Amino acid sequence: MSEPEVPTTEMAATTLAETPSSSSSSAAAAAAAAIWCEFSKRVPIKNIISRPDGGVGLAGERIKAAGWVKTGREQGKGSFAFLALNDGSCPGNLQVIVDSSVAQLSQITPTGTYVHAEGVLKQPPEGTAQKVELKVEKVLEIGGIEDSKEHPYPLPKAKISLEVLRKKNVHLRPRTNTISAVIRIRNALSYATHTFFQKHGFLYVQTPIITTIDCEGAGEMFQVTTLFSEADKLEKELKEKPGIPQKDGKIDYGSDFFEKQAFLTVSGQLQLESYACALSSVYTFGPTFRAEQSHTSRHLAEFWMVEPELACADLVDDMNCAEAYVKFLCRWLLDNCLDDMEFMVKNVDETAIDRLRLVSSTPFERITYTDAIALLEKKFQNAVEWGIDLASEHERYLTEVIFKKPVIVYNYPKGIKAFYMRLNDDEKTVAAMDVLVPKVGELIGGSQREERYDVIKERILEAGLPLDEYDWYLDLRRFGTAKHSGFGLGFERMVLFATGLDNIRDVIPFPRYPGKADR
Repeated sequence: MSEPEVPTTEMAATTLAETPSSSSSSAAAAAAAAIWCEFSKRVPIKNIISRPDGGVGLAGERIKAAGWVKTGREQGKGSFAFLALNDGSCPGNLQVIVDSSVAQLSQITPTGTYVHAEGVLKQPPEGTAQKVELKVEKVLEIGGIEDSKEHPYPLPKAKISLEVLRKKNVHLRPRTNTISAVIRIRNALSYATHTFFQKHGFLYVQTPIITTIDCEGAGEMFQVTTLFSEADKLEKELKEKPGIPQKDGKIDYGSDFFEKQAFLTVSGQLQLESYACALSSVYTFGPTFRAEQSHTSRHLAEFWMVEPELACADLVDDMNCAEAYVKFLCRWLLDNCLDDMEFMVKNVDETAIDRLRLVSSTPFERITYTDAIALLEKKFQNAVEWGIDLASEHERYLTEVIFKKPVIVYNYPKGIKAFYMRLNDDEKTVAAMDVLVPKVGELIGGSQREERYDVIKERILEAGLPLDEYDWYLDLRRFGTAKHSGFGLGFERMVLFATGLDNIRDVIPFPRYPGKADR
């Protein structure tokens, strides 16, 4: 039995667009067909109003559009209504005109209503802001809203703060102009990340979320266990409280799911190193977790990290890669997401685009930690001394006041950095580097990894970590050790930098922080 024919993109578009009007040229018909969404019975609004001509060239074409009403108002004594329709594809809205003979206007004008309509694109009268509007001939679907005393529509036309949205309506905030723009920017940065590393020959490796080791040595990790659920299950079955299994006065993790303590990862770096030491250039991009009781605007319990690892690469190579990557991200937004960035300039941070242009086109300053401390001591005096971990105010002072551009600080004291960073010849510093940018401060942290077996073994012991848990990591130094380097970019910090927003909880779809894990 032969397989059914699968339509090509061109065939699907032609089918969806149906037959163009006889007055349309073949070129216009092709243009109209090309704007349809291949897998949905609608035309994305972006494909209409974001064209260079604002959609004028599509006037006369019959289309189907769908989205949520931003504003709706009846006109002509209730004979017709104007709708500003948005489907999330771009910041702009499509103006839609519906006659009362086509639909009951009171059902489609409330803010938040979903409307799927078919009609003809027309040029509005001269002097109006819109370049094109949709004259509706048929309403195909309506998703009405309940707006009662018991359940009032939670997103009023009046401006609502991001904090209120975050706390009360995080599931509805994508419908707001600001959050929808943030998510499109976040999407563009995600795509740019994969594009950059794939373009430069990196392989994408998915590292585990569940781990038994602490990459950073900080101990602030979420534990993964089934012991409590098993105890609850036994309690219900036996009608008694068996408790958590213990051995020698301690919790017996041998009875746990993984038969030992397990945690949510704080970084995929150590596992990624094993692939770098076989495949050369690799990267991972995924969620990481930190059980830190912090309520600041810069911390999340769940966040995303971009982590590349490069074999045959020293600290200078690592800095070169990090700088090129950040510049690529900034240029990508300017080239591919300018409408959303212009929205941010208008509504959030008027310097956002200038900041992207600065970072994308300016060589980063490079300075040792020791020299950075010397500069900071002149400003902060007693608050700064060699050996401290730089605070956000120090990082921003370097980038925004002293150098007025991104800064890479390198060769940090070994006492404030992780055990896996390569010990320098002075035995006081390690080959670590941080990329600092205006507005945010630290954006990237990285290092040349310690490839010498004896040195890394001693560093693990110095950090007070159990040697047996890292025996597999030592194997990478025992068997074909190789010079390698890598870094981690906090993805939410990059979105924060790009958008100019102040709170990191507003640049992730569903923020997780102390006391907040619902929805």
